[in-house]
Amino acid sequence: MSQIDNVAGNTPVQKIVTQPVHKQIPSDAPSPMRATDKLELSGVSQLLTTLKSNDIRADKVAEVRQQIEAGTYDQDGKKLDGAVDKLLDELTK
Repeated sequence: MSQIDNVAGNTPVQKIVTQPVHKQIPSDAPSPMRATDKLELSGVSQLLTTLKSNDIRADKVAEVRQQIEAGTYDQDGKKLDGAVDKLLDELTK
């Protein structure tokens, strides 16, 4: 068999280690930090907390719901836009 760049048919490419190196760790050495799980929540959690903490005026909600069902609420689209803007302002504080 011919030799190419000092590699012959029976010459290993990598040296085989029969006795691996063992590290000696002192008994008073601090124990390594263990990996911990981490949980990150999106802004939805804050949104839900804010919504749950606000007092809801059930009478006002019922009144607006009734107007929406009757088709008399927000004839020109301004009331709903204003309500959404106020809600978003409150939630981003």
